[in-house]
Amino acid sequence: MVGAFLNASPELGAMKELLETIKLAGLMVFAIPPALAGIHFLLAGRLLIGGTLIGLAVGLVAVKRWLTMPGDVPGLVLGKLVGSSGTDAEGEDR
Repeated sequence: MVGAFLNASPELGAMKELLETIKLAGLMVFAIPPALAGIHFLLAGRLLIGGTLIGLAVGLVAVKRWLTMPGDVPGLVLGKLVGSSGTDAEGEDR
C-alpha cells in the first residue's frame, strides 16, 4: 500500500518541486529583512554589523538548502529503498 504512494510519477515530482518553492519563499520572508538591514549598515559604514547580518541571512538559506534535517531522513531512506527495488507499481490496483 505504501508503494502506491511512493511511486515516482510526474505529478508527484511537480508537487514536490512546488512545495520546495513554497518552503523557499517562506524562508525568504525571514532571510530578506536581515539582508536588507545588513546592506543598510554596510552603506552607513558599520561594516561589522552589516557583514554579520548579511552572513546570517546567507547562512539561513544555505542551511535550509544543503543541510539534511532529522525529519528528512526517513523520506530519504524510503526514497532510496523504493527507487532501488526495481519494482513498478503501474500494474497494481489503486
